[in-house]
Amino acid sequence: MAGIPSENQNEQIPPELPPGSPGDSGDAVAPRANDVGADPVGQTFDSGEGRIFPCDGCGADLEFRIGDQVLACQFCGHVKQIELSDDAAVIEQDFHSMLERIRQWREQAAQKKVAAGDEAHAGVSTSLNELRCDSCGGNVEFIGTLTSTHCPYCGSPVQLENAHKCVENRIPVDGVLPFQIERQQAKTNLQQWVDSRWFAPNSFRKQGAEGKFNGVYLSYFTVDSMTFTAYTGQRGEHYWVEVGSGKNKRREMRTRWYLASGRFQRFFDDVVVLANTGLNRKFMLALEPWPLAKVVAFNQQMLAGHLARTYDIELDECFHEAKSRIDDTIQTDVRQRIGGDTQRVQSVNSRYEAITYKHLLLPVWLLAYKYSDKTYQVFINAATGEVQGERPYSVWKIAFAVITGLTVAGVIAAMSQQ
Repeated sequence: MAGIPSENQNEQIPPELPPGSPGDSGDAVAPRANDVGADPVGQTFDSGEGRIFPCDGCGADLEFRIGDQVLACQFCGHVKQIELSDDAAVIEQDFHSMLERIRQWREQAAQKKVAAGDEAHAGVSTSLNELRCDSCGGNVEFIGTLTSTHCPYCGSPVQLENAHKCVENRIPVDGVLPFQIERQQAKTNLQQWVDSRWFAPNSFRKQGAEGKFNGVYLSYFTVDSMTFTAYTGQRGEHYWVEVGSGKNKRREMRTRWYLASGRFQRFFDDVVVLANTGLNRKFMLALEPWPLAKVVAFNQQMLAGHLARTYDIELDECFHEAKSRIDDTIQTDVRQRIGGDTQRVQSVNSRYEAITYKHLLLPVWLLAYKYSDKTYQVFINAATGEVQGERPYSVWKIAFAVITGLTVAGVIAAMSQQ
């Protein structure tokens, strides 16, 4: 999409894993005592609410291995290919049709709660699910929009069954961008990022950002729209005149203004909006662009071994954020079309047609680290390796840079007067 960076820039190809590598799993956990069999699509338990992917060889839980893009067992080395349907496709969804469905869902949910005598909570959805871990029997809580996690007792990966599919009152996921950057590569990129923070304290650059990486799929909506824009304004063209006389003679810049107006249409493709809360949106936006050409139709197997969240922010709110970015791009386009040396924009009227969306899961490595008793967050695009996040600053380095800058400016000013 013009005005928003190309999705194919700065792509990184993940390195191949050596034969027999245990993949990108974290700390090893003991395999399950009971063999769950070899269901080709994974095992469902707790009345269809939870899902794991058992190893055909030993029964341990398979995890998604990034380097090979397969499911792998960290205990016996068994490898299982991701099951992708030949006719699976990531399809654009009609925006207005989904908004109508959401309205109907909310009305039905409110009516059910009113009928049950719970008028005070009509329209309020539950935010916690509790499942039984099939490995050890412990209870696993899924709080808020978390849909994939690890059992806190035995470490087995557990997913909410159908959490990303078409369940009541929730928009299903259309596609997923599999992890491309392995944990070790993410650590290397993080260290390079730390080394390049020139205004960070030397002690921080020496010790680095130490902490535990968590791979998580975050929920995003992409928005497409054909826009039709009509604008009016004025084009300013500068020219110079001589004024004054004698020692007061000088050149002054003046501007001639000309009326300008026009119409144009522009298609915006895949404007990406984060649909989760609790994350620094400035840094998350800076993780773009995403290589969306690598998105595949949603497959729950790709979530194995990683955290995953469904959306916190509703589709209509995400569209407003996308529209704001589109409007900013249109404003820039209008000024370019008016031309001249400067512009006055008097009116911009845009119409949005053929609005579609996709609900995607995009991969991020998250890290929280401490420095001087303060916690900082770092975010790494797990498809491109881009690093963004918080870091400490050295007051002394900043003060030295300011003093140096002022000194240089003073020297230049003194030399120009001579």
